[in-house]
Amino acid sequence: MVSSIRRHFERVSAAQAACEAGDAPMQGDEYHLMQAKLFEDYRRLKSVKSVERKVAIKREILPDYAAYVDGVLEAGQGAQDEVVMRVMLWRIDIGDIEGALSIGRYALRHGLEPGDQFQRSTAAILVEEASDQALALGDDDATLLEALREIEHLTEGADMHDQIRAKLHKALGNAYRADHQAEAALTHFRRALALNERAGVKKDIERLEREIKQHGQSAG
Repeated sequence: MVSSIRRHFERVSAAQAACEAGDAPMQGDEYHLMQAKLFEDYRRLKSVKSVERKVAIKREILPDYAAYVDGVLEAGQGAQDEVVMRVMLWRIDIGDIEGALSIGRYALRHGLEPGDQFQRSTAAILVEEASDQALALGDDDATLLEALREIEHLTEGADMHDQIRAKLHKALGNAYRADHQAEAALTHFRRALALNERAGVKKDIERLEREIKQHGQSAG
């Protein structure tokens, strides 16, 4: 287990390196150490076929990057950094959308790119991967509502495929419904359908329209 002293050193070193890098590509000993670890962890993950096992490994290794990421987010000026971008994705993969969002705010504010291996922008990746995870959790979890609302706000002006944006509105619809906000849920489901007729929300819309109508009749 890494000691608290070591974690403090990692955070301070990362903060210093991020500050000194400005908006140039990230440099420094701590970054190169994390980069080397990232390479080894990535190789380990590539050797595993089971998605469930991959998620378990990511849960195991992500704490090793926490101090470094905290330092970068604390003092960074927007240096391109493949370590923090990969950690953002891995946090989403384990269902830690709020943790990924802490990096997403920084990345979007400074225009960080996800890397050459990705076909999508940072905004599109954050929207699609977070929405996929939220949708996988089902309809009974309202805890993601604030994170999804912030992702919508942060990426409002970003260009991406309509199908990706539709996933976010579907996830928001689920979250609002879980939070017993039927009108808001219906608005997002309708927006998802407008963006992608195959979004899979037609039954949700029909069910909510019936519920809202019945509630209005009983209230009247």
